[in-house]
Amino acid sequence: MTDSTGFFVWYELMTSDVAAAKGFYGRVLGWTAEDVPTPGMTYTLVKVNGTQVGGLMTVPKEARDAGVKPCWVGYIAVPDVDQGAKKVTSLGGKVLREPADIPGVGRFAVVADPQGVMFQLFKGTGAAQPEAVSMKPGHVGWHELHTNDAAKAFEFYSTLFGWTKDQAINMGEMGTYQLFAIRGTQAGGMFNSPAPVKSWLYYFAVEDVDAALKRITDHGGHPLQGPTEVPGGMFIVQATDPQGAMFAIVGTRKQS
Repeated sequence: MTDSTGFFVWYELMTSDVAAAKGFYGRVLGWTAEDVPTPGMTYTLVKVNGTQVGGLMTVPKEARDAGVKPCWVGYIAVPDVDQGAKKVTSLGGKVLREPADIPGVGRFAVVADPQGVMFQLFKGTGAAQPEAVSMKPGHVGWHELHTNDAAKAFEFYSTLFGWTKDQAINMGEMGTYQLFAIRGTQAGGMFNSPAPVKSWLYYFAVEDVDAALKRITDHGGHPLQGPTEVPGGMFIVQATDPQGAMFAIVGTRKQS
């Protein structure tokens, strides 16, 4: 059993068209999908090689009414969701949905950091989940926070989850890209982003960035940036899916 406290342990796509999203990500990332009927809705589990990596669902009505567009949201493990939600508020964040139970799964709360970026707190009822930082194809290999105050954002997440600073990369006019570690595991970065919408961006690992980029465009996705080389000899592409949710891919570039 692995203690997953402080790690991202689940990824959820809230979308306007679950059926279309299943087809798109299945073709782009090789996921298989399994619909799980739940009271009032159908939740879709997505897997790669039999391992669950996330879920797909329709954007809830209350979220749509609040202006939430299709997006990916990450769940971060905490020892106590209710106490975690209170701590979010005490640190200047907001609770967007009060703690609630998911029968047979766990307890969660939808929250936002002081800069307004949404994420979820989660405590499972079963065995602790493994840390979700993996460069295996189809898994999330990097977590990137696009914010307007990276220094204050790091202070918030560090106090809330115990994250620590890793390498700081000078990006010139764009400022500093601050890498962070979760209990010693390098997990992502955060920076003052020019993106109009501040959010967490999740990078899904692929074997060949160029081949994956072709699959994105062939199946209705919209590349925004890349392929761009990043430290370590990897390449990234940022894109939106056909419903407008932003995501990214990371991997090697096999073409010359």
